[in-house]
Amino acid sequence: MKLLMQPIKIKNVEIKNRIVMPPMATLKSGEGQVSHELINYYDEKSKGGYIGLIITEHSYVSREGMADKRQVSISKDSDIEGLKLITEAVHKNGSKIIAQISHAGSCAKPEETGCEIISASEVANTGPTSKTNTIPHEMSKEDIKRVVKCFADAAKRAKESNFDGVEIHSAHGYLLNQFFSPLSNKRTDEYGGSLENRIRIHLEIIKEIRKSVGEDYLVALRLGASDYIEGGSTLEDGVAASKLFEKVGIDLLDISGGFCGYIRAGHKEAGYFSELSQAIKKEVSVPVILAGGITEREQAEKLLEEDKADLIGVGRAILKDSQWAKNILEN
Repeated sequence: MKLLMQPIKIKNVEIKNRIVMPPMATLKSGEGQVSHELINYYDEKSKGGYIGLIITEHSYVSREGMADKRQVSISKDSDIEGLKLITEAVHKNGSKIIAQISHAGSCAKPEETGCEIISASEVANTGPTSKTNTIPHEMSKEDIKRVVKCFADAAKRAKESNFDGVEIHSAHGYLLNQFFSPLSNKRTDEYGGSLENRIRIHLEIIKEIRKSVGEDYLVALRLGASDYIEGGSTLEDGVAASKLFEKVGIDLLDISGGFCGYIRAGHKEAGYFSELSQAIKKEVSVPVILAGGITEREQAEKLLEEDKADLIGVGRAILKDSQWAKNILEN
């Protein structure tokens, strides 16, 4: 259990061990606002500080990017007061916490957001997170600039809410993943076609976030590094993109699936995205998180020993048992 217990420092954030609670949607928000139920949830999960790093469920950066009406908002300054109650509870218990920020793109429901659905291209979303077959509006250059600013503003709010960092969500078929994947990005301008063009919006967001939060603040990115669908993004795309993300200022990469979601069909082994995380880890110098099907201490240790990741995300096991990290560290 030696590797799992080792501390790690990312930017100015001292994380006491390699256990990560990855983002998992609880739908405990009250119309976008932080609820007592949500604060109690994060308080319970972080009790004792046994989990080194907690990444919150995704918060929407703008109303049009809301994935569910019970999702937490980080889209306006008035959200900061409630978000501070989450960070206060987790820090009191001794864990670190970063906020995941996202835009649903074509996964949004217009009857819930009251806004037009937007995406990289006019392609209906076929991913597991989609709730509608509506053809989205292809984003204009002005739309892209506006969304970039929304992400930067949300990151600033995360910092003002005392989160230890922020994580950009580009996985599981949400907006930034819609730009990354050839399945949904059919653009012929500078935001489509080549990999460099498909991640242009990511690079712009990272640069604007850096301007907004400064060089010392931890900025992570969750990447759906491969769709595992014919015609979609590939492992090679994930590796190449990760190198560019590091180059422009990403401090931590959180590896998952793209349009396949957080499950890899036909795979039930612990760390079923490990071929992605291992390939990316070999090419970048920033730490890499791996999650997916990891439920036991021995599995986590083995993945760390095999150099497939630097930190291990344990989702469903911690969701089911808030004492999971305590039990494996103390026993």
